[in-house]
Amino acid sequence: MTRSPIRSRGKNDKRRRWVTPGIAATAAVSLLVLAGCTAATPDDQGGSTETGLEQFMAQKLDFGPCDPTIVGSQPDVPEIIDAAESAECAMLTVPMDHEDIQGETIDLAVTRIAATGDDRIGSVVLNPGGPGAQATTFAPLVAALWTGGRITERFDIVGFDPRGVGLSRPAVDCYTDEERDADVPLAALGEWTEESAREIVHKCAQGTGSEEVLAHLGTRDTARDMDVLRSALGDDKLTFAGASYGTRLGSVYAEMFPQNVRALVLDGAVDPLMNTGERRVQLSEGLQASFQRFADYCATQAECPLGTDPARATTEAQELLRPLVDEPLIAADGREVGFLAAGEGIVAGLYSEASWPAIIAGLSELQAGRPDALLALRDGSYGRSESGEYTNSYEALFAINCLDEERFTAEEMAQLGEDLNDAVPFLDPGTDPATQDGCEYWPGEPTLGYPYATDIDGLPEVLVISATGDPVTPHEGGISLADTLGARLLTVDGNQHGTVISRNECIDGIVADYLVDLELPDDGARCAL
Repeated sequence: MTRSPIRSRGKNDKRRRWVTPGIAATAAVSLLVLAGCTAATPDDQGGSTETGLEQFMAQKLDFGPCDPTIVGSQPDVPEIIDAAESAECAMLTVPMDHEDIQGETIDLAVTRIAATGDDRIGSVVLNPGGPGAQATTFAPLVAALWTGGRITERFDIVGFDPRGVGLSRPAVDCYTDEERDADVPLAALGEWTEESAREIVHKCAQGTGSEEVLAHLGTRDTARDMDVLRSALGDDKLTFAGASYGTRLGSVYAEMFPQNVRALVLDGAVDPLMNTGERRVQLSEGLQASFQRFADYCATQAECPLGTDPARATTEAQELLRPLVDEPLIAADGREVGFLAAGEGIVAGLYSEASWPAIIAGLSELQAGRPDALLALRDGSYGRSESGEYTNSYEALFAINCLDEERFTAEEMAQLGEDLNDAVPFLDPGTDPATQDGCEYWPGEPTLGYPYATDIDGLPEVLVISATGDPVTPHEGGISLADTLGARLLTVDGNQHGTVISRNECIDGIVADYLVDLELPDDGARCAL
């Protein structure tokens, strides 16, 4: 069964489920450990002086009414709906290939919520993570959570969907909604073959437009786009707040355009010094540690489906999940729920301590043979609407990672799979690990480079925020990023992935002081959730 391309989906669907921005993409990385390519040395193109690029840098954004999904994707909270309804939207044109300025172009979707005060400083550009999460729908949420403070008074809040993502055109489209429901793309249990790895390139190119588009979706392409956006917004220097993958995007921008940085808030940091394999193991260890903290909490509750001994929690989880590899359960809507979908539901709930009761409810239902509660957590993490439509966050994540990450031989991939199962045993399916990851035949050479964002000259001091109990970007990564960039580190004591929109008075005050006045917290500063 076929469907229309992602770019025409869901525009009038007011029932679209709201999800925490960034969960979809990073949860997919957490469970499936997607890969990509090894890296070429970054070029020395420093920004806006390339011949012909001036026409892009000088463009004026024509802001007007937004796509209905900007409102329809928000939670039913009055102040957030108000922020979304006040948003203005535009399209930014950038070169598809920044080394071929006269070639094809792509259009990036931009959302702006205007500053409320008269003494405007500029724009705060946002990225919620992933890669693959939409910033166009994230901007109203952030604006609402920051409403009444100094940031929204002095800055426009701006979100843009990176190339290939969301409302930008073309958007990556590799799978039908029916295939996503059936977990067809989630080949993490040894299902990737040479044939399927070649087929995914064909399907993505067919749905997205061409293999050439697929070859220009990496983070360095997006960093160049972000500098064009900065100029089109009328800002001499960039003020940016990025979470999770957004810390990679911000760091790469800082490496490529240090002279154009005003302020960077990097929340939930990706370690720039670790290569793909090292970081995946670190991420998996973080998930296991987070699961263990959840298990400690669960054991204190009246009826914990993992039992009263936290030391046995991993074994108890495996006994619940592993039978689903061969015998999926059927949800109330008729969908099969296997190991992957159930595991993704648990992972989604680990993103915040506030969701731990939802994991308990899901595991309790799983004990009784009902997968619906965990499936609901999984659906929320992937942006699945009540009508069964998905955002393209997973496809975009896959495509961007295929241009950012390292590629592995079959032997290396199998060994990495074993290492990951050792690092996060509660998600070990008990099957042989995959020997391919789907990126082996992706068009274009890798472009990120490891390590990245090192030895940057002329970068002003920036702010890194890292939670001690972050499940997927562990605190060690935040320390590493701060050291690498020479940044000021704000440590947050709490179990959560990303904290900058927590409505925490301590965090909000520090972020506002930095973004508005460029005043950083003292060394060793801490907040608590």
